[in-house]
Amino acid sequence: MNPVHTTLLILLLPLFSAAVIALGLRRQGAWAAGLSTAVAGAIAILSGQLIFSGQRNFPAAWEWLRLGDFVVSLGFKFDDLAALMLFVVSFVGFLIHIFSLGYMRADAARARFFGGLSIFMFSMLGIVLADNLFMIFIFWELVGFSSYLLIGHWHERTAAAEAAKKAFIVNRVGDFGFLLGIIMCYWSNGTVNLTALGAQHVPSTLIALLLFCGAAGKSAQLPLQVWLPDAMEGPTPVSALIHAATMVAAGIYLLCRINVLMVPEALTVIMWIGTLTALYAALCAVVQRDIKKVLAYSTLSQLGYMVAAFGLGSLTLRHEMGGVVHEMVVATGVGAAMFHLTTHAFFKALLFLGSGSVIHGCHHEQDIFKMGGLRAKMPLTFITFTLGVLAIIGMPGLAGFFSKDAILYLALEKNTAVFAVLVFTAVLTSFYMIRLWKLTFWGTVRSDHAAQAHESGFTMTLPLVVLAVLSIIGGYAGFFSRLAGAVADLVPEATGAAHSTILLVSLGVMLTGASGAWLFYASAETDSLEGKFRLGFRGLTGLKESFDRLYTYYVAKVQQRLAMLLNFIEQIFLAGLLIRGLGGVVTLIGYGARSLYTGSLHTYVYWFLLGTALLWAFAVGIF
Repeated sequence: MNPVHTTLLILLLPLFSAAVIALGLRRQGAWAAGLSTAVAGAIAILSGQLIFSGQRNFPAAWEWLRLGDFVVSLGFKFDDLAALMLFVVSFVGFLIHIFSLGYMRADAARARFFGGLSIFMFSMLGIVLADNLFMIFIFWELVGFSSYLLIGHWHERTAAAEAAKKAFIVNRVGDFGFLLGIIMCYWSNGTVNLTALGAQHVPSTLIALLLFCGAAGKSAQLPLQVWLPDAMEGPTPVSALIHAATMVAAGIYLLCRINVLMVPEALTVIMWIGTLTALYAALCAVVQRDIKKVLAYSTLSQLGYMVAAFGLGSLTLRHEMGGVVHEMVVATGVGAAMFHLTTHAFFKALLFLGSGSVIHGCHHEQDIFKMGGLRAKMPLTFITFTLGVLAIIGMPGLAGFFSKDAILYLALEKNTAVFAVLVFTAVLTSFYMIRLWKLTFWGTVRSDHAAQAHESGFTMTLPLVVLAVLSIIGGYAGFFSRLAGAVADLVPEATGAAHSTILLVSLGVMLTGASGAWLFYASAETDSLEGKFRLGFRGLTGLKESFDRLYTYYVAKVQQRLAMLLNFIEQIFLAGLLIRGLGGVVTLIGYGARSLYTGSLHTYVYWFLLGTALLWAFAVGIF
């Protein structure tokens, strides 16, 4: 099978699965789950074959739509960047399918859930493989649709239904800017093909920022971050798939895909939005009680890290030889962002699935202050979850240590202020993750649900073990280079004094946050932060609600009133004067014309003579 056929099969298999489930297996949950998981496994195998075969940049494009000179094509662009993202989507997606077999076993709508997983996989794979912005946008919207279905899977719950609508609407705001950017890009360059844009394009800050709007929506960057925490109302496997490894990472992948269109002014804006998002989300995570909400804000913060890394741009090394100054790009924000995206997919998927194992074992209890003592009741979940926590806080030797330090090194070399904010954010990350870990697994049992906790089954623990291994080895150069190819060469690598500085900073950050959380939460009966710093706690708790209140005020006081004004104008002027008024005039003319038809020959002769006289008057110039 040639690479084009393999790629096409990878893309179409999940669509086939979704169609079969929708048309024939809607009431056969076990068969639907088996089909979707088998297809996900086949995608993982085919993707591995394609990635590790070393075949890249094979031509594949088909004309889909032509309107004059405007042509929309469907094609594949499979380079090192696509290979890396394909591994993340296919392999982590397969593990989440396996986990879902156990987690969703008793769900009455299991067939619909797995059908949603298949259509989501189809949509994400389309984004990864697309060779032009129009094709990306088509699959971009399909991702929004499928995520709406999955977040609202338990739609009978009001909170889940509202969260699904919120995610859909907020993403449409970002996607509107994305669409405007695509249109302007085509208008300015005459093409939206990624390869053609890389060869020649017109630099534009506005186009770059409009395209970033799409990434800001999907990756939940300020001010479009409000949908992500609420999306935790969906099933935990959905949280792992959408909000850890794939959908939210699509925004980062898009930025790296359109890196050639970026200009310094746009990169500066992107850098600061990512930095502020990382800090904002870390502050919110410190005060969360829901285990999934902590991980949701953690994801938001880590996405901010990736966006900030992308915005930092290239690191150029200058050296003089023979009196001539030579410049060489030794690292880029693309390399750092994709490196952290990959390692984050491993350890954050591990943490989300680990939280799902905890929730399942504790009979759907999600409050970490009602857990405790689970390390003895759920030993395998405890060990794997611990590895995920150590990876995200930057324990030397684990995947998160290498990727986060690459971003910190790039920030240290490019922008000291950004470096300082990201270091403080890393302290907060260590603090809230050790807080979650200690309250969940250590101490005494604090509820009946926790007292009855039990280890999860094989289908739920196997993905935890595999992801734990990837959280260890995923950051090593050999493994990452094998996946990323040329992208790995662009990852910042500190040397000399800078290496020592970053290592010391990382160790200091990890130990400061971890020891602070361990000592601060000596007693887990109540939230020590709330008890000792009540005013600050309320301020941090209100961070998320402040954005929701601001958007609610805008919708009620501005958008709704503008809509009412437009409705009034439409009713009075359009529907009233123009449509009904003109309709009335035409009706009167019709009545008048109809009255002329009397059926009398004498009357018609008089009208004929009158018409002849008027025609003669016009012909001789009287009129």
